[in-house]
Amino acid sequence: MKQIEITSIELWLGTASRVSSTDVEKIRGYIGNTFIEDPLFHNHKEKDKLIYRYPVVQYKVINCIPLLIGINEGIDSLWKVFEDISVLNFNNTKNEIFEKETLLKQVMFGISRLQIYTFQSPWLALNKQNYEKYLKLGNWEKRKELLEKILIGNILSISKSLGYTVEQEIRTDIKYFKEVHTTLKGNPMLGFLGSFSLNFKFPDYWGIGKSVSRGFGTIKNIL
Repeated sequence: MKQIEITSIELWLGTASRVSSTDVEKIRGYIGNTFIEDPLFHNHKEKDKLIYRYPVVQYKVINCIPLLIGINEGIDSLWKVFEDISVLNFNNTKNEIFEKETLLKQVMFGISRLQIYTFQSPWLALNKQNYEKYLKLGNWEKRKELLEKILIGNILSISKSLGYTVEQEIRTDIKYFKEVHTTLKGNPMLGFLGSFSLNFKFPDYWGIGKSVSRGFGTIKNIL
């Protein structure tokens, strides 16, 4: 089974005050504005012009701890945070960073034996069109089938962005899912939490689906 090795870095930030998962967007905004000249931090080439690719800098909060993920060229960007950021300024409060931990990794990506993953944050699977389709299906089995197709599509899209050619069929099976209500840029969104199997090796804490740079769709291997 062909896989590729990708260089990635985790930057964990120990802060003086507890941080909530709802603060991810604010952390992203603060760091993105601090390094406004680096488009990898905010995913914009120019004002209102998005970079349409898998984000190589991603922001998370895991167990109340801010985490930044850097992939490939995103690693150099994260070293700027490591060297230059000593506080996270949001909610009109300067939250002092008292500890920084970096984990530089060579991670495997690609078709593999069956893996089991769980979502650490809501997966935003549905756009406007497939949201309406999801609601009309009604029956969970049909909804499950739709979500599995979307999940496979997410993996294919990420693979293309990272230069990985998928040469075998991707198979997935949702083990348990629940709907959760969340917000994106102040707008209500339907997300999903739960676990699923996938014959694909996907690195821990990377995101799948919409707005992964804002912490959505973060997954972790549990088996």
